[in-house]
Amino acid sequence: MDTISRKNFLKMSALGFGALIVPNSLFAYEGNKNFAHKVRVGLIGVGMRGQNHIDVLGRRDDVEIVAFADPQQRMLKDAQAVLAKNGRPAAKEFSEGDYDFRNLLKMNNLDAVIISTPWKWHKIQGIEAMKAKKIVGMEVSGAIKLQDCWDYVKAYEETKVPIFMMENVCYRRDVMAILNMVRKGMFGELIHGQGGYLHDLRGVLFNDGETPYNSGVEFGEKGFSEAKWRTDHYVNRNGELYPTHGIGPVGVMFDINRGNRLLRLSSFSTKSRGLHDYIVNHPKGGENHPNAKVEFKQGDVVTTQIACANGETILLTHDTSLQRPYNLGFKVQGTRGIWQDFGSGGFNQGHIYFENLMNRSHKWENREKWLKEYDHPLWKNQEEKTKGTGHGGMDYFVINTFIECIKRNVEFPMDVYDLATWYAITPLSEESIAKNSVVEIPDFTKGQWKTRKPVFGFDGAF
Repeated sequence: MDTISRKNFLKMSALGFGALIVPNSLFAYEGNKNFAHKVRVGLIGVGMRGQNHIDVLGRRDDVEIVAFADPQQRMLKDAQAVLAKNGRPAAKEFSEGDYDFRNLLKMNNLDAVIISTPWKWHKIQGIEAMKAKKIVGMEVSGAIKLQDCWDYVKAYEETKVPIFMMENVCYRRDVMAILNMVRKGMFGELIHGQGGYLHDLRGVLFNDGETPYNSGVEFGEKGFSEAKWRTDHYVNRNGELYPTHGIGPVGVMFDINRGNRLLRLSSFSTKSRGLHDYIVNHPKGGENHPNAKVEFKQGDVVTTQIACANGETILLTHDTSLQRPYNLGFKVQGTRGIWQDFGSGGFNQGHIYFENLMNRSHKWENREKWLKEYDHPLWKNQEEKTKGTGHGGMDYFVINTFIECIKRNVEFPMDVYDLATWYAITPLSEESIAKNSVVEIPDFTKGQWKTRKPVFGFDGAF
């Protein structure tokens, strides 16, 4: 795999080459590695996202949920209720302020932690967990500063404690079917990919907690859940704030950090109008509401063009401040085929075209029959287990991969180098917009991308 060309790799993939991919060992540090029976997990951050992870973990008989760390009593109460619903005993709580998570990390009966906290806490909590010899599952975001990404890599290389980038969209059923088709060579040589976060978040960014969404125009101290912290990024920053949903699936298909890498990017931002318009036209807002005077720095639509080492380009779009239906805007285009996603992940949304297989019709076909035929083995084999686990079953695979890799001593398919690379897009996009320039993307693997093997979704994956 280290020496074959991409063209030969595509041919070998069509012949079942995936079976030859053998992941490396996960553990390269001294610590408790006896996970034959149960993996003991603690959660740092048990808000809405953390509670979803608790629910999925609570369905497994190979997991013991040991402890929660969160300064919000309301969220702790709700998290304990999720445990009780699954017939689990209460977890030990660490709630004495923002830094009580450090006492959770001192627990001897803890193997791993899942971090689902506001973005600014990811670095400090993730790195301290690695130094405390706790395996890390990290929820997605973008870095606050580029140096944060280097700090993650340094912490891993010093401690050898693994960290898993928990990007669930990589496991979306249609995305994995397309990945399956890419690896069978059906798209030919890949040329261009698109993805992003096109999601109306106005009811999340302004939420007073009375109803789940669209409940008000408050944020910060008066806000509920993500409105307490996420909206501040829109006030103070302007860039690709949430890159991993878009870059993750496309990056896996393009072998980023495993035979290919991101080289440089250029970002552009529109003006900011959507959030102000939402406030002044909301029944609880209006022209005279204090938040109508807030100036939001974040542009309504941010586009980021990325160049890859193997000659492909990737386009990311961040569009969360305007009215719109949900869509992640995926496109995969190669010399022999193209897939365009227009929906939220169902097999019956979007279009696909293969010139040779469709007799050069130059007409889109509904993707449903193609995606069903090339449904990824992971979904074929485990569909029943995904039911009711959140985000259409994607969340099951994220947790399953995290736990099974730990139990089986198999490397995470999305590791610290992916985390650093994907997270770096945020501060680099901010720099590009501010300077109106093209910005180089660091090689966090320090050249290892040339020999690292792709492992996501191959035979033997979970």
